[in-house]
Amino acid sequence: MSIVKINSSALEGEVVIPPSKSAAHRALICSFLSGGGTVNPIIDSKDMQATVGVIEALKNGKSVLDCIESGSTLRFMIPVAAALGRSVTFTGQGSLLDRTIGEYLEILPKHNVSVKSSGRLPIEISGRLDNGTYEVSGDVSSQYITGLLLALPNLAGDSAVILKTPLQSKPYVDMTVKVMSDYGVEIRETDFGYLIHGGQTFKKLDYTVEGDWSHSAFFLAAGAIGGDVTVSGLDMDTAQGDKAILEVLSSFGAQTEINDSRVRCVKSELKGTEIDATDIPDLVPVIAVLAAFSKGQTVIKGARRLRFKESDRIKSVVENLKLIGVDVIQTEDGMIINGGAKLHPAKLKGYNDHRIVMAFSIAALFLNGATEIDDAISINKSYPSFFEDYNRIGGKADVI
Repeated sequence: MSIVKINSSALEGEVVIPPSKSAAHRALICSFLSGGGTVNPIIDSKDMQATVGVIEALKNGKSVLDCIESGSTLRFMIPVAAALGRSVTFTGQGSLLDRTIGEYLEILPKHNVSVKSSGRLPIEISGRLDNGTYEVSGDVSSQYITGLLLALPNLAGDSAVILKTPLQSKPYVDMTVKVMSDYGVEIRETDFGYLIHGGQTFKKLDYTVEGDWSHSAFFLAAGAIGGDVTVSGLDMDTAQGDKAILEVLSSFGAQTEINDSRVRCVKSELKGTEIDATDIPDLVPVIAVLAAFSKGQTVIKGARRLRFKESDRIKSVVENLKLIGVDVIQTEDGMIINGGAKLHPAKLKGYNDHRIVMAFSIAALFLNGATEIDDAISINKSYPSFFEDYNRIGGKADVI
């Protein structure tokens, strides 16, 4: 087990944010389907290793595809492999073994693909996917829709993805459509879902991955609570839904300055607010930390799907907040936080969840004393250099 020990301090300076994990997943798959071109830069995280590894395994004709702990890799690549007619077994590690894949168990057999699975990994598929109508729940995971959108243009005929329930985390699907458009593939959004023409060709190109807005949120929050932080390398015209961190900060009363690809956030008088996290679930841990240091009540709602991430993130966040002295109530789809009280250091749980570790590393900056968080190495899933960047601009984190 790894532990990070953090002493209170303030972050001041500039962080060049790593490339977007979400955009890189999609670009790597599009590049694979195009048969050429490069995708750069990509961060050497566990999730990126998973997608790169699965693609290499498919290129080399291997039958076992290890998605490590990446839910995106798993849910994106199952229909892609099926569209290519591959007979393969998907495996994984750690928390991914408990993540559900139920939508594909129902959908794929209706379209000529044999699926063998207990409902979780491993999952064995065989047969070539055929075109047609795909009815999918929109409130389970947007990753299923992205997987189908990446796969269906490769088929001979046209297909439609029909949403049986309203789509949550829609910005992630918008990002998929944007990246696919960059590769010359058209996805048409309709009133019922998406229309996908078959027989399309992904064009070969060298793709530049934009900076990651979800990672920028941790450092911008540190600036808002009690620092002066600039994050650079961001695309202001992005399709990334987590650019909404700018609106979130504004709703808390934080002061931000935007200059080209840079965002600066400085110490501000923060006040409680209400956040609907339906489209920004990954931001909830850091939003909760902002709320803890804001005067008044903050209500976070629309985050029910967070119970099925690397950890039950609603429960994980609430339990850690209580340990540092926050008045917080867990709800079915979020939490109610009464912020502004004097907080204290504690021994916190990382829950083997990268976003929990990073969010509470920000909280630890403003606790008077030393805070410990276990499972610190879980940051390798998405942002291995997080503590290096953190310490470089004033943090005092020691990973043991």
